[in-house]
Amino acid sequence: MPAIEPDLKKAIVRMSGLEKDKLLLRLVAKDVVLTERLQFELVEEGKTIDERRKLIRDFIDRTARLHADTPGWLMMDMRTVAGYITRHMKVTKDKYGEVDLMLYTLNTFYDHNAHLLQKYNSRSDSAAEYIAKRTDMILKKVVKLDPDYYIEFADSINKLLGWMHNTAPAHYARQLGLPKEWQV
Repeated sequence: MPAIEPDLKKAIVRMSGLEKDKLLLRLVAKDVVLTERLQFELVEEGKTIDERRKLIRDFIDRTARLHADTPGWLMMDMRTVAGYITRHMKVTKDKYGEVDLMLYTLNTFYDHNAHLLQKYNSRSDSAAEYIAKRTDMILKKVVKLDPDYYIEFADSINKLLGWMHNTAPAHYARQLGLPKEWQV
């Protein structure tokens, strides 16, 4: 993003309030994520975070039940869900929700599609690597949360690690040094 020149800054500061408001509204309307973030913070006052999480959980459930034909399709579906979680994070700054929803995503996809990831082969390679890297990311993010939350995530993390070390991503899990069990 280019820096604003000092002369332009001074000129903007001197503009009338009405002109600034019009300009601000035009600029905000061009950035969809900023618009949604302002809606969440100013209109909803941050009170709709649970509803937003529930919508994403419902989307995860529907997407996981699509029964992908190949590990590649499964990975594409997981990436689509990850995009929604990333947007949720950009809008709400919900770090707890990001970890919770990503854990829920991986475990739900395994619950419904484990047969596609049972064995490591050329078809499951990309999905296996993706899942291992996402799991690594989750483990790094969960330790940044308040330790009081650890007990809430322990069962889900250990379930995911069990899947990881006994299915296609096992090779990548070893490479990344992922534990076989997560201790609270």
